[in-house]
Amino acid sequence: MRWFQIALLCAALAACAGAPELPVTRNSEGAAAAATTDLSATYAPLRAAGGRVFTLNPAQSEVRIYAFRSGKAARLGHNHVLSAPDFQGFFYLAPDGTAASRFDMAFRLDQLAFDDPQHRAALGPAFASAISAEDTASTRNNMLGDNNFQAARFPWVRIHSLQISGDAPKFAARIAVELHGQTREMRVPLTVSGLPEKLMVQGALVLQQSDFGVKPLSVLGGLLAVQDAVVVEFNLSGDSP
Repeated sequence: MRWFQIALLCAALAACAGAPELPVTRNSEGAAAAATTDLSATYAPLRAAGGRVFTLNPAQSEVRIYAFRSGKAARLGHNHVLSAPDFQGFFYLAPDGTAASRFDMAFRLDQLAFDDPQHRAALGPAFASAISAEDTASTRNNMLGDNNFQAARFPWVRIHSLQISGDAPKFAARIAVELHGQTREMRVPLTVSGLPEKLMVQGALVLQQSDFGVKPLSVLGGLLAVQDAVVVEFNLSGDSP
């Protein structure tokens, strides 16, 4: 059976390598600047009306996305960890309390970092396998390509709060998530600390790719695939000028 495993793995990698290479966009002046301007314009009047507006700081924050292997040949594949080193985000702490507060966050799929070795090493055996630079590039091209998330057409992921309830440090938020040109609502628990001088938020959510019209990555008739469920964890920090 060893020859079959080797052949299967080579075929899977060849399928990944066949995806067109996607550019990495970092702080471009086009759509990225527009998104920042839109959020800034939304929160400027809130700051003027009272309360406090916190600007999220990517350098002091962490956003991790976990994708998991699947299929009969799953052990020949890898789990993946992605990170968002750059994003825009604001949190408004209303003077009237939690119900009137709100937050927004946006990042680009084509700015995500894939399978940083340090991130993988910190996650234990299920993520411990080393992935070469070539395989990482292939994974990125496949996941962001035309047969999966279509990042060239739908580059943005946006999260907007619709309702916040609870009391410090534990809150529940009803949010709208925009991904792949579609928007879905969900509820997420949040742990918030540092207020009112500083903002620190911890939380997680589970996205089903198929809920957003995304077909999870699959090769060789599903023998090697990515699970539909994707876990997003965040540890955010923000300051109020």
